Amino acid sequence: MGHHAPRRGRLTDVPVSENVYPPREIEPEALETGRLLFARECRFVAGAAEIGALPPETLPEIAFLGRSNVGKSSLVNALTGRRTLARTSNTPGRTRQLNFFALDERLMLVDLPGYGYAEASKTAIAAWTRLIEHYLRQRGTLRQICVLLDARHGLKPPDRPVMQLCDRAGLSFQIVLTKTDKLTAEERVAIGERVGAAIKTHTTAHPELHLTSAEKRLGIEALRATLSSFALPEPAAALASSHQAR
Repeated sequence: MGHHAPRRGRLTDVPVSENVYPPREIEPEALETGRLLFARECRFVAGAAEIGALPPETLPEIAFLGRSNVGKSSLVNALTGRRTLARTSNTPGRTRQLNFFALDERLMLVDLPGYGYAEASKTAIAAWTRLIEHYLRQRGTLRQICVLLDARHGLKPPDRPVMQLCDRAGLSFQIVLTKTDKLTAEERVAIGERVGAAIKTHTTAHPELHLTSAEKRLGIEALRATLSSFALPEPAAALASSHQAR
């Protein structure tokens, strides 16, 4: 993908990001592309609590998946620069449907229900699980899954079945560590090493980790750069207009 392109011999003005693990240089062009895309209009499309309510497959989709209260909705809000686009709550298990958000009509962001919330009813957990598994296995426009992990805790037993499902279905997934502002620099390196080593056994896991904090906006630019590579190309007229405005 574009964000892994060679440097073409450039030795300066290519920032090294400590918000990815292992740390790597990120081309300014990739950061700018991500900034421009996520600054565009992002609108709520649909909320699906059952299979029949899933919206038509139109745009490339990025799904955000993780344990309850890991910060999925907060991360979506931080990426798009909106405070209330995706509903957030201090109560785990509040998101009970798949929420679809169209970004600039070029990329769909999908906020999935959290898993591992023990206080939800068994019936509700079973329904969410069926819906999520159907979406992951059958959605033809799904391009990438961001599996979110709380950086303070790393991988937990409920995370393993999700990653194994991605392996079996041949679905590429990207680990995103959240709430990294709660850690020291040394702890950030340690969790990166530990999780990075653990996902090596998963055939569809991207080897790079993103370290983020929605509250402190850490790692948001780097993650935007990565996710923007999945968007549809910008229409030629809009692209020319954006260049004239700069």
